Amino acid sequence: MNYRPLPEFLTVKSSNIDGLGLFATNDIPKNVILGITHVRDIRFEDGYIRTPLGAFFNHSDEPNCIVLYDGDFLKLATIKDINDGEELTATYLWYDPTKKNDKL
Repeated sequence: MNYRPLPEFLTVKSSNIDGLGLFATNDIPKNVILGITHVRDIRFEDGYIRTPLGAFFNHSDEPNCIVLYDGDFLKLATIKDINDGEELTATYLWYDPTKKNDKL
């Protein structure tokens, strides 16, 4: 069995939003938890370490996903039906690379 850093129905490719983005390779229904994007770890800047899933979804003011807080984990979940080929996005405000955010 080969290790897959992303679910088989997701891929990373060039984004029109910023750099690389997370894209569906199949239709994904609303209300699906896609996986863990971040794990709380105070040893890292901003108090979290990103997983491969968390490294590539981009911000949008009109997202099709949401970040769920689940104890020491942040998870990405769909809030709309996602079509094959569509970029997955979420609204996130917690990350500001210019300063440390102790409110995480």
